[in-house]
Parts: sequence; structure tokens; C-alpha cells
Amino acid sequence: MSDLIASQEPENSSISAGHKYVLLLNLYIAQSIPMSFFSTVLPVIMRMEKYSLASIGMIQLVKLPWIVKFLWGPVVDRNGNSDNHYKKWIVSSELFYAIVIICIGFFSLKTSFATILILMVIAFTLSATQDIASDALAIRILKKKERSMGNSMQSAGNFLGTLFGSGVLLWVYSKAGWQAITFLLGGIVLVTLLPLFLYRNKSVDQPLVNRQNASFKDILTFFKIPAIGKRILLLLFYYAGILGILTMLKPWLVDLGYSIAQIAFMSGILGTGIGAASALLGGLLLRKLGNKKSLFVIAIYNLFAASFFAFISTGIPSVYLIYTAIILLWSGYAMAAVNIFTVSMNTVRKGREGTDYTIQIVLTHLSGIIISVLSGKTAGALGYNGLFMIEACIALVIPFLVLFLYTEPDAGLSLSTKQNKFNKQWKLTRS
Repeated sequence: MSDLIASQEPENSSISAGHKYVLLLNLYIAQSIPMSFFSTVLPVIMRMEKYSLASIGMIQLVKLPWIVKFLWGPVVDRNGNSDNHYKKWIVSSELFYAIVIICIGFFSLKTSFATILILMVIAFTLSATQDIASDALAIRILKKKERSMGNSMQSAGNFLGTLFGSGVLLWVYSKAGWQAITFLLGGIVLVTLLPLFLYRNKSVDQPLVNRQNASFKDILTFFKIPAIGKRILLLLFYYAGILGILTMLKPWLVDLGYSIAQIAFMSGILGTGIGAASALLGGLLLRKLGNKKSLFVIAIYNLFAASFFAFISTGIPSVYLIYTAIILLWSGYAMAAVNIFTVSMNTVRKGREGTDYTIQIVLTHLSGIIISVLSGKTAGALGYNGLFMIEACIALVIPFLVLFLYTEPDAGLSLSTKQNKFNKQWKLTRS
């Protein structure tokens, strides 16, 4: 049986860590700016154009490809025996992504809404495909000691993209119009590809000896990895103590009497800015403490953040308390994301990097959707303070979940005989 271990050091170790970090930051900014614009700013524009709330709600359908992207993860992984394989997927996806975004600009929101919606779904599908390949490439090129900061770049790129896509581009739209903004978005996607072309991999393609190509069976066999059930539970619940608060933050601020401009600054600019900076802090903390200790410490931090919201929501808090709460919330969320990204990156099978990582991240997305829906119902029934108190109670449980559910991946752990029928023998990444 083949002895393939995903944690082996990249052969292209002569490439500087800084170059890798810049590459990853650009790739994740490239995907997040257009996504942020279309999912958060476009509804505002549509409402200004007098679209119905039902039509605006349809925009959320464009996110569907990101929920089901694990289905074509094996296609991206197939024949993935080199970094260049994933580079080709990234470049082709990004090129078509940019083209589709530019094409959207040739249609009017007033007369071609259905066409624009279809093109947006295509664009998000291409973006999701790029994300699968980018994640797989990151796993392959980052040394184990670089993964904490590498995932900081991923998280920071997402936050910076959100800040730019949902804030700056709304102002640009007000000055330049619909077609100009779509052309600008397409151009941004293309420009952020430049570091990828500068990245030169010195390793050669490895022959596919004693190993099967990735297939759709790999989606099922992932769930048969020994002890993966504990990891899945941790992924599903790790954010649970703060996501409900994050979902209801803006409605809470509205009901406290803050204006749209104030909320945009508090949550949109300050919150995402703090998130980007905290992502870097999360990477440093992870490098210093290791996976389990870092997960535990950040869970305690998020417990404090959730408890702070529960405390200040008993009355009408001052603006200073609200700013403090927002900083705690967004910083905790960003640091938690870096840890979850890194832990997921360390639990993949060689040749299935994109598939395995995507499955784990999609699970966190699905739990986030459920928690968001439940938070709205809970706030409606019990009020904001009731929701925040429940979130604090959930956050109290998370550190114990880390202690009982997290285990370091065992590089000597092989799959069952039944799985060997599909995949021969695979081994998990060491942290």
C-alpha cells in the first residue's frame, strides 16, 4: 500500500513565506470583494431602484454554490499531483469569473433582473471553484509552521474584501454607476491574479503510482476516517456562542436608535477592520500555543465577549460599551476563524486536499445558517437580552467541547479495509 502523507514538507521550500502569504492574501481578496458587493451592496441598490423585498430576497440564492461546492471538490482534486494543477484551476476559474462579472454590467437591473441573477449564480460557482483550488494550493505550499499565518492571510483577505466590497464600492457606485462598478470588479479579480503568475514552483509533477484519482466516493469516505466524528462536532459548534450575536447585531443597533450611517461604521468599517487585524493576532497566537490550547483560549475569549453582550443588553448601553462589545465580538470571531481554517487544513488526505478541506468548511457554513435562523426566532421570542444570555450559556460549553472533542491528527492512522477498496491507504496530517 502507498504511504502518502499530506503533512510532508513542500518541495518548493525555497519560496519565501512572505511570497506565499502575499499570494494567499490576494487570492482570497479576489474572491471576497465581488461576493461581498453582490450579496450585501446589491440589495441596497435594488431597494433604491424600487425592487420588491421578494426580489431582493432572491439575491441570497447566489450563495448556494458555496454551500454545495464540496460536490465538485473531487473534480478539482482529480489528477492533483502538483501545485501547477491547482494553479491552472485558479487561473481558469478567475478568468471566467472576471468575464462573467464584466458581462453583468451590460445588462440593466431594471429590465434584465433574471439574466443578472443567472449570471451571478454562474459567477459564484466559479468563485467557489477557485476557493476549492486555492485552499488545496495553500495546503500544498505551506509548511506546517507557516499554516497559522497562512490562514491569517485567508481570514484577513476575507475581512478586507468585505470592507472594500460592502463599503468603498457602494460609494463608487453612487458616483460612477452600474456598468462602471462591474468593470471595476472584473478588473480587481484580474489584478489580484498577478502574484500567482509570479509564483514559480520548482517541484515536478509526481507520478500517480499506486494511487487512485479523486472521485465522488471520497466525499463519503471522508466521514469514515477514524475519530472524524469528534472533529465534525467541534466544527459545527465552535462558533455557536457568538454567531447568533453577530447575526442580530445590526437589528439590535437599529432598535437602539442608531442611524444607518452609524451602523455602517460600527459594524461594517470598525468591525471588519478589527477582524482583519485580529486575524493576524490569531495566527500568532496559534503559532505560539498550538492548535488545542489556542482553540481553548479563544473559546474563553468568546465566552467573555458573549457575556459582555448579555450584561450590557440588560439596559440601554452607552456608545462606548457598544464599541467595546463590537471590538470583542469581531476580534473573537476572526481569531476563531483562523483556528478553524488551520485545524481543517491539518485534517486532509493527500490528493484530496480540496475535497476534504471544503467539506469541513461547508459544515461550519451550514451550522452558521442554522444558528442565524434560530437566533432571529429566539430574539423575537425572548428579546435581545434573552438571545445574548443563551449565547453566553452556549459559549460556556465550548471550551469543554475543545477539551473533550479535539484530538491531534495521527499520521500513523490508516483507513479501514473497506475504505482501502476505494483509496488504498491514506494518512492524516499532523498538526
